[in-house]
Amino acid sequence: MLGMIWVRACSALVGFRAPTCVRSLHSFPGITVAQIDEEVAKLLELKAQLGDDGKTQFVLKTPKGTRDYNPKQMAIREKVFNTIIRCFKRHGAETIDTPVFELKETLTGKYGEDSKLIYDLKDQGGELLSLRYDLTVPFARYLAMNKITNIKRYHIAKVYRRDNPAMTRGRYREFYQCDFDIAGQYDAMIPDAECLKIVHEILNELDLGDFRIKVNDRRILDGMFAVCGVPDDKFRTICSTVDKLDKMSWEDVKKEMVNEKGLSEEAADQIGEYVSMQGGMDLAERLLQDHKMSQSKQACAGLSDIKLLFKYLQLFHVTDKVVFDLSLARGLDYYTGVIYEAVLTQASAVSAANEAQNGANAEESVSVGSVAGGGRYDGLVGMFDPKGRRVPCVGVSIGIERIFSIMEQKAEASPEKVRTTEVQIMVASAQKNLLEERLQLISELWNAGIKAEVMYKKNPKLLSQLQYCEEAGIPLVAILGEQELKDGVVKLRVVATREEVDISRADLISEIKRRTEA
Repeated sequence: MLGMIWVRACSALVGFRAPTCVRSLHSFPGITVAQIDEEVAKLLELKAQLGDDGKTQFVLKTPKGTRDYNPKQMAIREKVFNTIIRCFKRHGAETIDTPVFELKETLTGKYGEDSKLIYDLKDQGGELLSLRYDLTVPFARYLAMNKITNIKRYHIAKVYRRDNPAMTRGRYREFYQCDFDIAGQYDAMIPDAECLKIVHEILNELDLGDFRIKVNDRRILDGMFAVCGVPDDKFRTICSTVDKLDKMSWEDVKKEMVNEKGLSEEAADQIGEYVSMQGGMDLAERLLQDHKMSQSKQACAGLSDIKLLFKYLQLFHVTDKVVFDLSLARGLDYYTGVIYEAVLTQASAVSAANEAQNGANAEESVSVGSVAGGGRYDGLVGMFDPKGRRVPCVGVSIGIERIFSIMEQKAEASPEKVRTTEVQIMVASAQKNLLEERLQLISELWNAGIKAEVMYKKNPKLLSQLQYCEEAGIPLVAILGEQELKDGVVKLRVVATREEVDISRADLISEIKRRTEA
């Protein structure tokens, strides 16, 4: 008992490790309570001298897998968001929002092997809750709860995954998703083709470099597994393993199938023959004639839809970027039909991330993974509906964080400066004692909807004001001086060319708008 008191006293008072305290105790086998009190008093006195408050040192940092964003990074993010939102709205989408956490049972059983990555919140004596893993399952819950059977919506919000982060590759534990989904009963492949068209438009507009959009169908995968001899109860787990082909070699994937998942080597080899196939509508036609695949009604239905999909994609003029790839699996359990994933080609990623980088840094910069993905999930809403009513859905999610990583590296490599504000004009003064006049003028500009700024000093030097405009990228300066006030004009200066012209006070607002809206 005395030993435990001594160990706790040492540990609590000065942070000694327990083994050290135990060794100290063994050195004094005849120790008494009075001696312990005396030693504790000495330790307290030592703490007071050292100024130690007994607390461990607090390290200022963001949690693992998260990051802060500075104004420059936020300006890049805002530009990307605006591009994506414009595209979503161009295609007629409306937006919704859902809670950042859901009932744990809402998320359970929807993500296959990835369910282990869900963040569970500590039980507060009420509902068991988890942070949302994606925006698709909350969307399905929203449709079922509100009995909505028809909607085209987009949703941009943060999601959370207890994954191993790779910050340089745009993989975080807290990150944004940008989702576009079409819910409703429609003719086959028309909404699916539009989702792929949206991915094509966004990646083109962001100018990230060359990309490919891989497409497949869960029914084709399941049919392939069946004809290759995969037991029904192993379909989902084998599908999760196939999904790793973009990160692992076929040899490693096969080893996992056989050694860890218990699949026969013969079945794995047959799967290997199929997942190496890539093509377009011609591949779908070939597989419909394939001796094995033609035996599966499920696979044939998927292949027929792939043919129809490519027909619509030809009308949208995007087939140059789309490839039918049998290795694409997407491990989430809720997919039921067409699935797709957009990836940047390695060459374009190097170019976008700055070709000047080499060695390990260059390798990190190109390993961004997929930048968009999605598919059809016709059964998910029915999981939440009390009567099991199905609402067919198809959608796509833009991998925004990975896109940000590339865009940031492009910005770093570019000589062009990233503006972090949208200020159009600085109201400056050329002499002292003109603060009130500056404030009056900037108030007029703000009231007219002009983005303007003023220095928070009574008598700033003109040079300091002009230098600030150059650093911040502000294009215009409205300069007030005693002579300008007498003449009823404002000296308008173009920062880039240093050209100056006197503009009457009455015409100033229209002149600023003319110059900044061009």
